[in-house]
Amino acid sequence: MGRMSWPPPSPRVRELIRRGAGIALDPPPGWLAELDAAVLAGEARRQIAADPVLAAGTRRTNRSNLLFWAASNIRAPGEPVPANDTGAPLAVARDLIRRGLDESALDAYRVGESVAVRMWTQIACTLTGDPEELRELLDVSLRSISAFVDDTVSAISARMRAERDELTRGTQAERRATVALLLEGAPITRQRAESRLGYRLQPAHTAAVLWSDSPVPDPRQLDRAADALTEAADQPRPLSVVAGTATRWLWVHGRPDADRLRAALDRLPDVRLAVGPTAPGPDGFRRSHLDALTAQQLLTRLRSPARLAFHHEVELVALLTADPDRAARFVTRTLGALETAPPELTGTVRVFLAEQCNATRAAARLFTHRNTLLRRLARADHLLPRPLAEHPLDVAAALEVLHWRGLP
Repeated sequence: MGRMSWPPPSPRVRELIRRGAGIALDPPPGWLAELDAAVLAGEARRQIAADPVLAAGTRRTNRSNLLFWAASNIRAPGEPVPANDTGAPLAVARDLIRRGLDESALDAYRVGESVAVRMWTQIACTLTGDPEELRELLDVSLRSISAFVDDTVSAISARMRAERDELTRGTQAERRATVALLLEGAPITRQRAESRLGYRLQPAHTAAVLWSDSPVPDPRQLDRAADALTEAADQPRPLSVVAGTATRWLWVHGRPDADRLRAALDRLPDVRLAVGPTAPGPDGFRRSHLDALTAQQLLTRLRSPARLAFHHEVELVALLTADPDRAARFVTRTLGALETAPPELTGTVRVFLAEQCNATRAAARLFTHRNTLLRRLARADHLLPRPLAEHPLDVAAALEVLHWRGLP
């Protein structure tokens, strides 16, 4: 804990700070969402916001910092709060370095400080109507918040530098550096890259991104999921890169079997997997990975409950939902009351359209009687703003978005 650089508060203001900190421990609805949105907004933090693991870690860090400062001020109101270099901030710091980001990413702390100061001021104004008490309360507490953020940023920066030093040594460091060159399209010969990676680049590859949304990811589950991908492709020697504490990047030769992969993931509830297309050579190595990242980002953007996505399944949805608000309006306008219909109804229409409006094939795929399918289609047609036959492509596109989208 640092030396106090402000006058100690009076007993009355100490009690007001303690009461305000208690409110901050259980903030009003919407405050945390506003804090998260502000911290992840802006071009400078676009890469963090687009990465599900980094974004989730940033949200956990926001909560950790808020609770850390508030709890300290309940114990010792108005006294300096030590730097928060606990688990959540450190995990994000490690992942930032592994993604090639530097300490400039910590400007998110300053954005968070600005929002937190505004929220704390709102709390403070509810605690007292005495101008002198309010002045003293804000003077002490805002200095405390500023010092806490400064000390935390300094501590996390130091840990990031140490992490960078650690990552620049050893086999994993060389592997990460070589993969980065390939993904950037930098001039490196295929032979040299293969020698460094121990992985052939000429055959066809399938890239995958494995990750966990769990606050405490289990690396064993990630390892088992990587093994499952390898087995599903019948390839004994994958290329694996540790991209973060909760993320693996993988490449395998050949094309993984989707059914085997899905069955394996059913036994690994904390793991999610995005798979790119299969393509040959160094260019295929790069494109498959970038497409796997696109699939991963789509699942996050739509808050999708899906735990496995192949790029070819979501490519259209990724294009349609680049602007999520416009996509949501398109779905509502196209589907009308069908948007909130039971899944068996929307699923029936989706399969019927996928089978080119062939009722017999659709019924067989759904393991249901043809007459049952026709009754469901009639119900769906009644819910649609326009008959299905008048705009099947629009309905198909809207249902794809609905299929991959999570709850609002």
